[in-house]
Amino acid sequence: MSGNKVYFISGGGTGGHIYPAFTIVDKLLRDEDTKKIYFIGNPDNLEFDICKNYSEVDFLPVSVTGMPRKLDLSLIKWGFNLFKAFLKALSYIEKYNPDAVFTTGGYVSAPIVLASMFKEKPYMIHDCDSVPGLVSKLAAPKAKVVSVAFEGAKKVLKSNNIQFNGNPVREAFFTVTKSEARKKLNIADDKLVIFAMGGSQGAKTINNAMINILKTLNETYNAYIILQTGKKKYDDTLSELDKIYPEYKNNPDIFVCPYFDEMVYPLKASDIVIARAGSLSLTEIIQCNLVSILIPYPYAAQDHQRKNAKEMCKKGVSLYLEDSDCSAENLLNTVSQVLSDKDKLNKMKECTISLATTNPADTIVNQLKSIIQ
Repeated sequence: MSGNKVYFISGGGTGGHIYPAFTIVDKLLRDEDTKKIYFIGNPDNLEFDICKNYSEVDFLPVSVTGMPRKLDLSLIKWGFNLFKAFLKALSYIEKYNPDAVFTTGGYVSAPIVLASMFKEKPYMIHDCDSVPGLVSKLAAPKAKVVSVAFEGAKKVLKSNNIQFNGNPVREAFFTVTKSEARKKLNIADDKLVIFAMGGSQGAKTINNAMINILKTLNETYNAYIILQTGKKKYDDTLSELDKIYPEYKNNPDIFVCPYFDEMVYPLKASDIVIARAGSLSLTEIIQCNLVSILIPYPYAAQDHQRKNAKEMCKKGVSLYLEDSDCSAENLLNTVSQVLSDKDKLNKMKECTISLATTNPADTIVNQLKSIIQ
């Protein structure tokens, strides 16, 4: 990097906030005007692990968690910790003097947003969800640019400069082919591949249902099954799977793992995905032209995952299953609905292809650069 511009990037907690932020990091690292990038996040979260892969990016820690929902002592403690994180963010601005700040929302970005307001540093926010979060709502009025992934978010956020861009995804989603992904994962080109995942945190409901139907899906449809359990749920899932189907270890068509650092490969390799309904996951699913069975997380802020999932169903690219209804039997029946009807499967694939877009990352970076004073 030989330029003269310094950027602060923030976004964390879940993959839906983290990966769009690092997509912008990737673009800025290749920009000739960039001198230095600092990533602000929680050192206990996934963003810290990912940032370790970027030798040119320095990680600046802020210890902040999501706001408690109850009016008790935990809320007072949280407020105190947020104030300390705000002071830390102020010190970072004083020390490194960024030319612009970019955040993807979520509680992790709150300290640097507040500090940017206080120090009158130009900042841009990108809200990844169909229902914008609290930080985005508070930050939008003073942001130089507000970028949104869903048109409906425009109605919720107050801004004089709001742009509908869609969610940025890593360049690999536009360059890696299905064949290359399968070769990377050692999967035959002619296999039906079913990928079940619960987002970066994993999903106990999906894991429990899947371990009970892995064998049936494999034998009935000759399918290759990938189950991403989530790092914290991996050991418990394997323990249960050992009780139900201990022979899975000798089955070359079943792969259980805690997490994929490069999600592009299992998604590109797959035909059907079983997933939560976070906005970034849906963007990546569409870009990979996948038929999906969506099981929204029922406790997502403002119920945005249910709204995301139902919107996907209206567009004809997904089937919907409530978390409370996600038993092994119901999940198996839902998968069978798709696999037993080739016309339905093909029609859903055509719908996903029609929804795929170009990558908005370049547009977002240009907007970010435009706010530099």
